[in-house]
Amino acid sequence: MIDLKVHNKLKPKKGRVLITEPFADDDYFGRTVILLCEHNEEGSFGFVLNKYMDVEISELSDFEPEMTKISKGGPVGNKHLYFLHTLGHEIENSVHVIGDIYSGGSFAEIVQKAKLGLIKQNTVRFFLGYSGWTANQLEDELKNNAWLVSDITTTSSIMNTTNKLIWEKYMSSQGGKYKAFAHFPINPHFN
Repeated sequence: MIDLKVHNKLKPKKGRVLITEPFADDDYFGRTVILLCEHNEEGSFGFVLNKYMDVEISELSDFEPEMTKISKGGPVGNKHLYFLHTLGHEIENSVHVIGDIYSGGSFAEIVQKAKLGLIKQNTVRFFLGYSGWTANQLEDELKNNAWLVSDITTTSSIMNTTNKLIWEKYMSSQGGKYKAFAHFPINPHFN
């Protein structure tokens, strides 16, 4: 495993992203970017931003066709639908994450706003499951160089489900050798 710790000085916190190191041999978390929605002494949770399901939101609820892409948020609670949005306190019980990004709230309000045509593309993002860590688990993974920590670049980088290069962009934004790592093939044998 490559020592990523040397460059990465940021600590995990709510509103930052985790970027897997380029050679992670993990079917689920390999080359992922995760938005941390909470990080405290009890643990952490967030959503994988760049792994998608082959199911449309219309199969699970009553939404418009352009709001169909559902992300695999993580392996925890993967029978439940979660969401991020930029609607702020328009959605009751929303929890502020960072900037204009909020987590959760009233799903019924999201459905109602969608039916009324009040939700535009890239304002709500859906996830099946989430990624979670118990107390100190994420810190241990960081010590083992499993993740880089970065500030988010823009709200649109988080909310856009058409961005197929989010891992590459965040990895490249770390500079230095990480810029080169962003372009390594998944399997070097195919290079």
